Amino acid sequence: MRSDRMKSTQIAMGGLSCALALILMFGTGLVPFAEYALPAIAGLVLIAMAQENGTKAALAAFLAISLLGLFVVPIKEAACLFLFFFGHYPILYSALQRLRPRPLRMLVKFAIFNVCVVCAYLVIIYAFGLTEVLEEFGSFGRYSVLVLLALGNVFFVVYDKMVGNVTELYIRWFRPKFLKKMR
Repeated sequence: MRSDRMKSTQIAMGGLSCALALILMFGTGLVPFAEYALPAIAGLVLIAMAQENGTKAALAAFLAISLLGLFVVPIKEAACLFLFFFGHYPILYSALQRLRPRPLRMLVKFAIFNVCVVCAYLVIIYAFGLTEVLEEFGSFGRYSVLVLLALGNVFFVVYDKMVGNVTELYIRWFRPKFLKKMR
């Protein structure tokens, strides 16, 4: 009986996580810069999935959100950023934290971020045909892509810290306070 209850709880949590992440990403067209912020926040929703249901269940939810996002999210840039980075990074965060020494861990994290972001923008520009992204760079000069990637790396440091803080907050405060009855 307990096993059935746990399984239904896991399925319900997966459905709620997917719905919340999609609702967040659907709002990308409403607020300026939301196409970057809301996929990042939607990715944080998957921390609970990874902690409670395991990496496989969280990755399944990530794939569901990503596929649905490509169809329903009005700004494809946001859907691609979730698919290529913000969706899976919070799930992989705990495993990456176990890498030692710290400089190696940071090197791997930066490599993952940069490869994912470059791939995301290649897909955005060439697969979705959103060439206006390239046109936006025109006024900055030919080094604008590198400047924007450098600024993205600064943002990544902040996001990495935020994922760590939200994970700790979830484990130490939210789980004991709100989920203790489910266990």
